Amino acid sequence: MRHVNSAAVTAATLVALGGSTMIAAPAAQASVPFPSIGWQQHNCDYNGDGFDDVLTGAPGATVDGAEAAGYVTVQYSSSSGLSTTRKSVLHQNTSGVPGAAETGDGFGSAVASGDLDNDGYDDAIVGIPGEDVDGRSEAGGAVVLWGSPSGLHGSDSTWLENPDGPRAGANFGLAIEAARYFAPDPADPDAHLRDSVAVLENDTLLFFTAAPEVRARQLKASDTRVRARDVSPLETGFAFRSLSHGNYNEDSWADLAVSGVTTGDQPGIGGTRVLHGAPDVEELGDGGTFEGGPSVVSSDFDHDGQDDLAIGDTGVGSPLGGSVSVYLGQGDLSGLGSTPAQTWTQDSPGVPGTAEAGDRWGSELSSGDTDGDGRPDLAIGAPGEDVGSVSDAGAVWTLRGAPGGLTATGARSFDQNSSGVPGAAEASDHWGGQVRLIDADKDGRFGLLASAPGENTDDGFVWVLPASASGLVAKGSWTYDAVRLGASADDARFGAAIDE
Repeated sequence: MRHVNSAAVTAATLVALGGSTMIAAPAAQASVPFPSIGWQQHNCDYNGDGFDDVLTGAPGATVDGAEAAGYVTVQYSSSSGLSTTRKSVLHQNTSGVPGAAETGDGFGSAVASGDLDNDGYDDAIVGIPGEDVDGRSEAGGAVVLWGSPSGLHGSDSTWLENPDGPRAGANFGLAIEAARYFAPDPADPDAHLRDSVAVLENDTLLFFTAAPEVRARQLKASDTRVRARDVSPLETGFAFRSLSHGNYNEDSWADLAVSGVTTGDQPGIGGTRVLHGAPDVEELGDGGTFEGGPSVVSSDFDHDGQDDLAIGDTGVGSPLGGSVSVYLGQGDLSGLGSTPAQTWTQDSPGVPGTAEAGDRWGSELSSGDTDGDGRPDLAIGAPGEDVGSVSDAGAVWTLRGAPGGLTATGARSFDQNSSGVPGAAEASDHWGGQVRLIDADKDGRFGLLASAPGENTDDGFVWVLPASASGLVAKGSWTYDAVRLGASADDARFGAAIDE
């Protein structure tokens, strides 16, 4: 059982999406335009040196004898790129981290980053959805690891949980996203600006922020939360699964895409709901409901200065093998268009491969500029892809950015049997189980991190594919595992989560 002080977290009241409570309409035209934030601002610089660092979860790892207690690794980048020597390993037995490593906690099942105290150092938020709290199994929790000139440490870490009390099976911390969704002080929206944290349980979305003029590392729950049942696209239940933030409507606040799948009589159908940011958290706007899920990523795909939303649809009723649909911002406060501007599958002209049942093409997404042309590209993971006769080996695709949006011209696919990629495709590796595009050396080109959490019977590995003037290439790719970072590897599922 966890024994931590959660006095910093206060209770909140319910404001639902739908039902008897209405979401506020979009506010009047903002005085300060807020351009794309979806891919240019990867807020993961934990030591403030200007280079994006990498936070990776290994939720299956054994920690001091506790199986599946889990840990995270942080790797610090520089002009030389991603490092495997400048790194640290953090878990609930690390000094200063609340709680203790226990069997089944799953520390690192979800990870996110943001500057929560506005000190110039990004902070890491780690989900622990399997945490037992006050005798309630898998109630879940999350820990904030604060950034500093020397990076992330356990000291002064902050505990988060549902302020209404733990609920068995709620899995608080199953997905996390940090951005400036609202102002800490609605009466003075330009004061005390800092990122807030959105945290998912299976059926509830909650927000946490540092209140104005209080000790910055004291987070409290907002008065607004969203129930899954009010987001469901059908007259059935709904389970939250993933989050992404961007600026879809050209105001001064980040917007949040919440994706998941239906439950109840019609289970497994993907759906996504968008919340528009606002100065006051109680005035978050309804940005619309969109087909597809449970994977989402935000980026300015048509290069017009406003974020768009890509939704990976791998749920029941999705196109064969899975699909990715792109909804474009409309260039005003209305937000995203109601119908997709593009929908892609493996059977789309120019896309390598053939769509097959179980591919899960689109279950993982990441955006970044892989060729340095100033336009974001899209990486697409298909961890269920069969490579030849090898089932569920997994693969990754990239679609290139173009003036009007994504294009299949120059589209590429990679797997462990691709020439130049280390290793070999094996059953249930799930290569592409996580994908992340990152410009670790700040040269303007984003390379690929592709994880295979199932590699070596669930030990997990991460592959690094370099970028070039023509996009991602296999030549020069390399791989690393938890052992290389000084951590235990057995059944760790290293790479099951990588911060976007």
